[in-house]
Amino acid sequence: LRVETTAQQLPRREAMGKSSIHCELMVEFGKGEDTGLVRTMSLAGTSCFSTMKHRAHMDGDVMITGFFPLNTLGIDHSNSHASRQEENKMFIFKNYQSVLALAFAIEEINKNPDLLHNMTLGFDIYDVEFRTWTMFKNPFTCLFGKYQIPNYSCMRESRSIAVLTGPSGITSDQIGTLLGLYRFPQLTFGPFDHALSDHNKFPALYQMAPKDSSIAIAMVSLLLHFSWNWVGLLTSQDENGAWILAELKEEMAKNRVCVAYELMISTQDTSYIFKLMAVHKEINLSSASVLIIYGDNDSLIALVIFIEQIFILGKVCIVNSQWDFTMKRKYFMLGSLHIPLIFTHHHVEVSGFTEFVKAVKPSKYPEDIFLARLWFLSFNCSDSESDCITWDNCAHDASLDWLPVHIFEMTMSGDSYNIYNAVHAVAQALHEMFLHQREVQTMGNRKQRVPSPEELHTFLKSIQFYNRTRDQVIWDEKRQLETEYDILNIWNFPEGLALEVKVGKFSPYAPHGNQMSLSEDMVEWAIGTTGTPQSVCSESCGPGFRKSPQEEKAACCFDCTPCSENEIANGTDMEQCVKCPDHQYANTQKNQCFLRAASFLAFEDPLGITLACMALCFSMLTAAVLGVFVKHQDTAIVKANNRALSYILLISLIFCFLCSLLFLGHPNEVTCILQQVTFGVVFTVAVSTVLAKTVTVVLAFKATSPGRRMRWLLVSGVPNFIIPICTLIQVTLCGLWLGTSPPFVDTDAHSEHGHIIILCNKGSLTAFYSVLGYLGSLALASFTVAFLARKLPDTFNEAKSLTFSMLVFCSVWLTFLPVYHSAKGKVMVAVEVFSILASSAGLLGCIFAPKCYTILLVPNRNPLYGFRVKDSRRTKHS
Repeated sequence: LRVETTAQQLPRREAMGKSSIHCELMVEFGKGEDTGLVRTMSLAGTSCFSTMKHRAHMDGDVMITGFFPLNTLGIDHSNSHASRQEENKMFIFKNYQSVLALAFAIEEINKNPDLLHNMTLGFDIYDVEFRTWTMFKNPFTCLFGKYQIPNYSCMRESRSIAVLTGPSGITSDQIGTLLGLYRFPQLTFGPFDHALSDHNKFPALYQMAPKDSSIAIAMVSLLLHFSWNWVGLLTSQDENGAWILAELKEEMAKNRVCVAYELMISTQDTSYIFKLMAVHKEINLSSASVLIIYGDNDSLIALVIFIEQIFILGKVCIVNSQWDFTMKRKYFMLGSLHIPLIFTHHHVEVSGFTEFVKAVKPSKYPEDIFLARLWFLSFNCSDSESDCITWDNCAHDASLDWLPVHIFEMTMSGDSYNIYNAVHAVAQALHEMFLHQREVQTMGNRKQRVPSPEELHTFLKSIQFYNRTRDQVIWDEKRQLETEYDILNIWNFPEGLALEVKVGKFSPYAPHGNQMSLSEDMVEWAIGTTGTPQSVCSESCGPGFRKSPQEEKAACCFDCTPCSENEIANGTDMEQCVKCPDHQYANTQKNQCFLRAASFLAFEDPLGITLACMALCFSMLTAAVLGVFVKHQDTAIVKANNRALSYILLISLIFCFLCSLLFLGHPNEVTCILQQVTFGVVFTVAVSTVLAKTVTVVLAFKATSPGRRMRWLLVSGVPNFIIPICTLIQVTLCGLWLGTSPPFVDTDAHSEHGHIIILCNKGSLTAFYSVLGYLGSLALASFTVAFLARKLPDTFNEAKSLTFSMLVFCSVWLTFLPVYHSAKGKVMVAVEVFSILASSAGLLGCIFAPKCYTILLVPNRNPLYGFRVKDSRRTKHS
């Protein structure tokens, strides 16, 4: 890739009387200060170039003038014969395609029989230098002649009808200030510049490039494609920078992409170098791996050169098409800016342009000094026998497509495409104007004259047409279609060689979500990276976690907090966890809800089987005791303390044991109501029976004592009324309970993980505790009376048994209350069932176990006579 050619010093020809020729050509692709796109040539003493006008010219009836930056200053100090900067300029190969695009468009129009009848277009191309006093030199010469006196034209006849400027917005701005004074149509082919949109300042300026109305959406779509949400912004400090900053920040906010830092840089700043150092430090210290740069070469060229010198490692840069990477050095390949992702305007390739460029030769355009320079620098065309360059000495088949792609592009660039459209716009406006002239001309005067630039402006501002690629050209920004973008990636090779590769496309007309298409496998990332770089402030929160914002930081900076109980997060970076429905539960990973299994204290459960068996066994045992009492009903121990009350108590205890079965199985409305009512009424009968027995013991003792008048109470059967009265009160309470807020079937989704418990809700807790409280008061009354009567001397006195049974009963239900409130789910139901069985068993065991022992095991102590004789002997003895 390295070619060095040094033309030998030609021998002097004294007879010719001319000075010697010293032509030194150095063509080196990617060496030192030369990048392969810019070449230095020393032409001192070369009469061929010195006698040529510094322009590219093609004659025509109507001329289009162009001011293109084709050279840049660069003194060749190795040339001792150089006396002027004009002869020591660095030629920019890449920019010469603009001249060829203009020539191609003009020749295409001149060959079109439907445009500009009997009139041809021509062009004059001048070099324009950026930011020097000579910038106005060629424009002044074009407008006022070689004397360059404003408002005085020394040119007898000017055929120039329009001016093309670009691609620099600053150059177009400064030249446009001059052209706007004379309403001279100016068409810019560089990127759209908001500063040039002021029609008051630039009344005759037309921007060919479309407005970047979708560039912010396109760039943010790229960020979302790679999941980059922590991005730095760097723009030029001008109208374009302020506009793109607002657009980007708005679009990033919509898509939750955060700005790590935003920097604006201006070349007008007095402390520019210090500003560059601060920018470099900010970029390197930031944790953001992605940097969006929006600007052009004019405003940020110094930044590019500065970054070349001081590497920025590990950063991915997203840039717009206004950047020119031709100024990079061969060592600029360890950083990340050498592989940016570039957004360029998409355009259809104009057919025939590549073939046109291949056929271009200096002999075809003899008045084009820029083509002569390009040919001279690219091919060895010197002649040792002549003091001028003889193009015949060049290779006859030499062509521009011999040059490497990174030196000179054969395909039409974006700027060249804008030039192509600009020339066609001028031709269309001229055509419309000539048609209008023919309509207004009289029959006697049909001579077609060259219009003035101001007349062209009238037709140019309203022109709209479709070019050969079917793209619409229109000036009205409101009616312009949004542009599509190609996404390019720079593939780097040693010695500074680079290749632009299209890796994707963005179309605003595609359905949402499909606007961006990208081939990730074609993207060349920074050296040393194994995969797609990441640029996030905080790592994503996986399933089961939610984002928790960090104080005083951007929204993209957050902590990951686990979801709460029964809440899930089934995606990444979720703001809030989602609560599972009551009939579902969250798994341990908190990322999915599962259907809860219905759970209740079923008969098939081990606990349910145990409790049911206990209830049946105790009820059968109670029935057996009742059978024993019925069989031995005539014995003294059965007759004592009212035999009928014993029967009633045993029967109520059977129902107490059996009512516990209502708490087992799948609850329904009937069982929920029967549970509480049966429990309350049956236990009231049992406890009131115990109370009646204790009252009977007391009355029996007092009725047999001398001097007492209580016998009639015992004989009249007053204790027997205790049972119905107490039961009626409990039935009334249960009726009020059922009438106000009856029990109902309810579900408990929180007590047992993964299950939804079906249970009976008490309805009114007040009514429930009223029933329990009433039972407790009866039990307490029975315990008190029995406790007072425990030492009364009487045969078969069961006051002690009644006292102990009430003690067990009260202990069970006092223990029940705290345990019941601390239990959940099925355990709560089991506690209630167990309390019913335990309290009932306590009554059965404490009251009837001693009696059964006497009846079945020591029957000799049961006959009435024996007890009476023994008792009378004790009385006499005392």
